Amino acid sequence: MPWALLVPALAGLAFLVLPLAGLLVRAPWSTLGARLAEPQVLAALRLSLVTATLATALCLVLGVPLAWLLARTRFPGQGLVRALVIVPLVLPPVVGGVALLMLLGRRGLLGRWLEAAFGVTLPFSTAGVVVAEAFVALPFLVISVEGALRAADSRYEEAAATLGASRWTAFRRVTLPLIAPGVLAGATLSWARALGEFGATITFAGNFPGRTQTMPLAVYLALETDPEAAIVLSLVLLVVSVAVLALLRDHWGLGARAG
Repeated sequence: MPWALLVPALAGLAFLVLPLAGLLVRAPWSTLGARLAEPQVLAALRLSLVTATLATALCLVLGVPLAWLLARTRFPGQGLVRALVIVPLVLPPVVGGVALLMLLGRRGLLGRWLEAAFGVTLPFSTAGVVVAEAFVALPFLVISVEGALRAADSRYEEAAATLGASRWTAFRRVTLPLIAPGVLAGATLSWARALGEFGATITFAGNFPGRTQTMPLAVYLALETDPEAAIVLSLVLLVVSVAVLALLRDHWGLGARAG
């Protein structure tokens, strides 16, 4: 490999790895167990796991049909719709939180109606955390499932239709089993993205311990008062990220391939 490529390649690798190494070196290993058992840490961890799981469930309910719509149908403006689905991937999360406030806030376009008709107020609540996490995580599920749908052989669905199966039956009994690995990969990515969400959550749901303070928000707060607690929470998120990559290595071609 020429030096002109090797040197910046190694520099890029060091740029990505050394910060993580610094986190591991500075971790309070001797008190790690005790710090993980602290009430505020457990509360943030519990809330993060619950909200990320609920956000992923919401992404599955909304994302799988949306992916099917994009992959199996043709309609005017389809390219624009696909672009709008991907926007949260590139949109600054804080901007996403502001957008959610403008829509679902107490004075938002839909928020005022939800409060007046049903007494539902989403901002600065646990439900608001779920909504914010689902907003940023949904594109990961849609992209993964749409790719799986495009790769699946549609002739199986056509064969099911010729045998008298309705489109819903064909989707449930033929299409879903075919794309199950893509759905699982998308759900895993969505869950990991929801677990690590910060900007939209703190903007739309706030940072209230026990109610809206997830692990990323707890890290941000702990940096000012207890840096070691911030490191412990960061280690948990790092372990989760590595585990997700390990689970998806075959799906994304990250594993070593024999020649």
